[in-house]
Amino acid sequence: MMRQYELVEKVLAYDPQADEQLLNKAYIYGYKKHGTQKRASGDPYFSHPIEVAAILAELKLDSTVVATGLLHDTIEDTDATREEIDQLFGEEIGSLVEGLTKISQLNLISREVAQSENLRKLFFAISKDIRVLLVKLADRMHNMRTIMHVKPEKRQRIAQETMDFYAPLAGRMGIHFFREELEDICFQVLNHEARDTILNRLQEMHEDEKDLLDDIAEILNKKLKQAGIVARVYGREKRPYSIFRKMERQSISLEKISDIFAFRIITHSEDDCYRALGLVHTEWPMVPERFKDFISIPKSNDYRSIHTTIIGPTRKRIELQIRTEEMQEVNEFGIASHALYKEDVYINNPKNSSIPGKDAHKKSRSGSVPVSEESSAFKWLRHVIESLEDGDTPAEFLENTKLELFADQAFCFTPNGRLIALPKHATPIDFAYAVHTDIGNTCVGCKINGVTSPLRSKLDNGDEVEIVTSKGSKPQAIWESFVTTGKAKSAIRRANKEERQKQYSHLGREMLNRIFKKLKLKFTEDKLTAALPKIAYKSLDDVFVAIARSEIKLKDVAKAMVPMLLERNDIEFMHDQTHFEIGASNKTTPMPIRGVSKDIGAIRFSKKHPPIAGERIVGILRPAEGLVVYPIHSEELEAFEDNPELWIDLVWDLEGREKQWFTAPIEITLLNEVGALAQITNMIAEQGCNIWNSYIVAKEVDFHHLYMEIEVRDIHHFNLVKNSLKTLPIINDIKRVAGKKFGEISI
Repeated sequence: MMRQYELVEKVLAYDPQADEQLLNKAYIYGYKKHGTQKRASGDPYFSHPIEVAAILAELKLDSTVVATGLLHDTIEDTDATREEIDQLFGEEIGSLVEGLTKISQLNLISREVAQSENLRKLFFAISKDIRVLLVKLADRMHNMRTIMHVKPEKRQRIAQETMDFYAPLAGRMGIHFFREELEDICFQVLNHEARDTILNRLQEMHEDEKDLLDDIAEILNKKLKQAGIVARVYGREKRPYSIFRKMERQSISLEKISDIFAFRIITHSEDDCYRALGLVHTEWPMVPERFKDFISIPKSNDYRSIHTTIIGPTRKRIELQIRTEEMQEVNEFGIASHALYKEDVYINNPKNSSIPGKDAHKKSRSGSVPVSEESSAFKWLRHVIESLEDGDTPAEFLENTKLELFADQAFCFTPNGRLIALPKHATPIDFAYAVHTDIGNTCVGCKINGVTSPLRSKLDNGDEVEIVTSKGSKPQAIWESFVTTGKAKSAIRRANKEERQKQYSHLGREMLNRIFKKLKLKFTEDKLTAALPKIAYKSLDDVFVAIARSEIKLKDVAKAMVPMLLERNDIEFMHDQTHFEIGASNKTTPMPIRGVSKDIGAIRFSKKHPPIAGERIVGILRPAEGLVVYPIHSEELEAFEDNPELWIDLVWDLEGREKQWFTAPIEITLLNEVGALAQITNMIAEQGCNIWNSYIVAKEVDFHHLYMEIEVRDIHHFNLVKNSLKTLPIINDIKRVAGKKFGEISI
């Protein structure tokens, strides 16, 4: 455990003007408050706040932030109060410590709800003062470094939460060394076999290519020196998790990844970056699709660098990253490369003491820049908070936060040249909402690079997008199923909230009533109102809608309303909510399949992905439902991958039976032309196919999206119908989709 004087000396080494008295006072106070508390490892609990403070000191942050690291768990884990912290250390530190304190007094009913509300509280605290994030990441870093002392089940849960939120959040804020170490530790916990395999293979490759890497670095250094460019060159190796993620994303082996080893060229000026780029492109051929200029267009986390890949001196692909020393500092440490002083939310750059003309420890406002102007990462965070804070349920908040954190970027442009950063594979609707919420709400069509295109189109890097709007239009509920940004999803939900509540509120109430009848208990609105804080919903209608849409578990609502149910683990009446589907069909047909034991009981086809005769099928034994039959490609099967005992191989038994019809849900994107629908129905009829159901699910100026349920004899018949429809000029796209419930259709 680091001693008091060692921590103080560590801070004074980079900031001679640090508040030594504050650090000593915080150390003693934290030591006394945590007293005899122990960590899971058996170490004194106060060793954790000390290590958190030490990590913050390694980032060369000011004494206020380091003191907050020493105190960050006092309100949550001791008898310390906000008032006491304010009195002893000032309101600034009190506010930081409170922002780091988890919600505990609400007695939230489920872990998911507690996770959502704690993250929401943390995000809002970060949006007010970015230093909260720096302390929180240091806190999580030390917890992950010591995670092997935690019980396996809890270890897995903490590692997954870190991988889902804290590691990508560190990356979004530009603190890449935090992100990489957090990902690496999580990878070790969640999939240690894959990590060990990659590490062993990397070691073999490193031994084989060590001399080659040294030779390439020497050649690059020599060429730069001859050109009069002052720079340093060094190699770096991809981290195991980064390699694993690329292997999964591109479905390739480790040997086929060309950028496991890369080189960084660090120059003194931006001009030298482009001179170095010209040099390497003149000397060696480049790989065109591998060039990216993040100096001209920085990433949203302030990352700036030129990326290029060349066929190098040994005829091997070599990835190069070219940047200045200052860019390198920001790229590695992100917002932590700025010491943030809370007064008027101004920042300074104490870590950049190596940059000429910068005063490393000057705390006056001269030369300082407002955070909103200096940090795109901080602006991104404020934007995310604004888009997530209004009306999202806990499930929606978690989903939208993940969407924002994990999105890779694509850069698109408005017709007048404004740059809009979006996640890869974003749609024009996401683009419209990124420009302005009103543009998104009134969007009716779009042009991509001057060509009229469907609103479902996927945008590529460099696309110019023109949005067509119409006063009085409003977002369609179906948009929520294919937009990619949290902002767009939240805005669409808000715009359709009233309609959605009418549609689902009655159903959710009925589902909850049935549960209470089975329990032989009386449902009352008063009980549900009293339970709202425990499930983190604002109104009864919000809960009913969430139940009907399967956004909250019925058992969690019931347990929040009736505390005695918390003691029961046998609430089997709450398994599955599909029994309450809107518009569920009651049609039954003898199953033309073999491989089913007579004692299995009820058998049915999946409603979401109904199989078609002739395609490979599998059965899943589901409690209280019997056997459910799925096509082998159904996404629903992913939920049962860890339960092989539930799987039953099935085959079709069609011989000697009368011909049967099988439902195939499809979605067609068609031109908005007179007679288009008639052409489609005529073509389907010509192929001897029935139409069981059809709806216009979304309307645009130039395109309509049509959902149909057609009835076919087998998979060959389905493919014939699909291929025939593709020959019609009015068809833009056609695909087989999951079946829809009536309540999910937007006319």
